[in-house]
Amino acid sequence: MKLTMKEKGFKTNTEFGELEISGNEEFGFRPYQLMTASIAGCSGGVLRTILKKKKLAVEDISIQAEVTRNEEEANRIEEIAIHYVIKGDNLEEDKISKAIQLVKKNCSMARSVEGSITITETFELV
Repeated sequence: MKLTMKEKGFKTNTEFGELEISGNEEFGFRPYQLMTASIAGCSGGVLRTILKKKKLAVEDISIQAEVTRNEEEANRIEEIAIHYVIKGDNLEEDKISKAIQLVKKNCSMARSVEGSITITETFELV
């Protein structure tokens, strides 16, 4: 990945388009937003794969990710609370809970920040 400097941040081109990155939300995605999206997106993708392998009838998964940052330490991310809203037929809470426990072990992004960012996961079935 190559990043090119712009007046208000950086940009990179990917096969899906141009990504603008800036410390100012007016000019691009903030780095903490990208990190949060990477962790939440990876976790959601792993969860989806696990649920599919378990042959659970999932129609949709949406994810809310709340971030806690520490202003005294360069606004570093301390915690990401991931909340899954899972829509499907005949889903059992215990099976979903076990699947979510497997996510932490299998999401490369979550594993990459293990010991430095606390990740909590909750869910609801609709």
